[in-house]
Amino acid sequence: MPSEKICKTIHQYNKEPISAEDMHKLLEVAGDYKKVKNYVYTRFGGIASLSKLYPGYTVQNEMTGSGFRESLGMPSVYFYLAIFDALGDIKCQWTRTKTKILKLLNQNEGFSEEEKHYLRFLLKVNNAFEQVLNQKPIELPRAVQKQYEKVAAKVDTERLHKYLCRQVRKHHVKLHTDRADGFSIAERAYRYGDRGIYISIKEKRKRVFVPLTDGNQYKSQLYIKLFPEEHKIEIKAPIRVAVHSHEDYRKQVGVAVGLYTMLTTDEGNCYGKELGKYQTTYADWIREQTGSYNRNRGENPGRKKYSAKKRRLEEQLHSYMNQELNRFLKEEKPQVIYLVKLPKPHARGVNKKINHSMAQWQRGYMRKRLEQKCQEQAVEIVEVLGKNISNECSECGELGRKEKGEFVCPVCGYRAEEKVNTARNVKKRGQGEGALNPKGELFLMPGEEL
Repeated sequence: MPSEKICKTIHQYNKEPISAEDMHKLLEVAGDYKKVKNYVYTRFGGIASLSKLYPGYTVQNEMTGSGFRESLGMPSVYFYLAIFDALGDIKCQWTRTKTKILKLLNQNEGFSEEEKHYLRFLLKVNNAFEQVLNQKPIELPRAVQKQYEKVAAKVDTERLHKYLCRQVRKHHVKLHTDRADGFSIAERAYRYGDRGIYISIKEKRKRVFVPLTDGNQYKSQLYIKLFPEEHKIEIKAPIRVAVHSHEDYRKQVGVAVGLYTMLTTDEGNCYGKELGKYQTTYADWIREQTGSYNRNRGENPGRKKYSAKKRRLEEQLHSYMNQELNRFLKEEKPQVIYLVKLPKPHARGVNKKINHSMAQWQRGYMRKRLEQKCQEQAVEIVEVLGKNISNECSECGELGRKEKGEFVCPVCGYRAEEKVNTARNVKKRGQGEGALNPKGELFLMPGEEL
């Protein structure tokens, strides 16, 4: 069952240009915020600090005792937010490292299934992972220790430990940031009033007042994004919004995602038919401007007009996508949406224009907005593995062929548009039908395990 409320980000903007003096004071906070994050990245981003990352209070205590805040003259409310922002980034980087190692491990044919199982165990159990990297004996809670000993008895642990350490050295990246254009702010460091917001700065008992375009007031941790060249700021506020349940949303819909037509359902309904036009216009303009900029780099051309038009084109494209997603939900009235889990796009071949268009495909934004809207409307999304999904007949399951944008099955004679056939297969696999890949192996449905 969906939760009663979900998180949504609201944006606020300044009504009048911010003076150079006030912007300088806000940039000072952002500069110190950056320094604290880089300090945490350097000091706690390595393997020796893995045991301190969860829940993070050890790092907080060490930073308090370091005297770094006093040397910066930074308010504590910003100092500790910067620490935990940096810790969140470090945790995400370790997750990316583990994901990369796991992917390489699954592709490595030099390991037996027992060895792969042991390495997966180490990657999943944080304490074991940290102890292996720091050359410590593995000591785990009693129940987990018994499971570890059972798995370790079947493999050469020393060899596998060396492999894991080697992969971490190769793929783990210590973080660093040069951006000083924003900072998080807790509720006790700001105050709404006079149709604006008062923001604390480094001077004691002093605040910068910024008039806002609306009179909304929020009581949560905010993020202040600074645009010094334009003398403006952007405030991001997370809020909890109610989930709307619809009694008439009962359909189960399979969806195929495309570059030129945004969504095609298993019944053949299309949404976002003009996406290709917007996408091509955007991608061609980006490619043209990139080439022009590279040719005239020595003349140091400005980027203000470029950034403004790029933002306008993106907003136009995103507005159209949101409009079509709203129409999709309103007309289809889905209870469950089956969506193929696409791989990351790889631009290959000799046609640079096509490669550039694929690189500019806004599918990530579309996916994010669809998930947000489905959460708000209590619609479930089920991801389906897409192995060979467009080549199989949605009627009989046999492999077919494609002729001029149409799918043709030589066995049962079924004919349909490629996108419709794909969307029907997505729906069938999501419902557990026809879930065999070409090797005869079962696809895993969401929530299932081998």
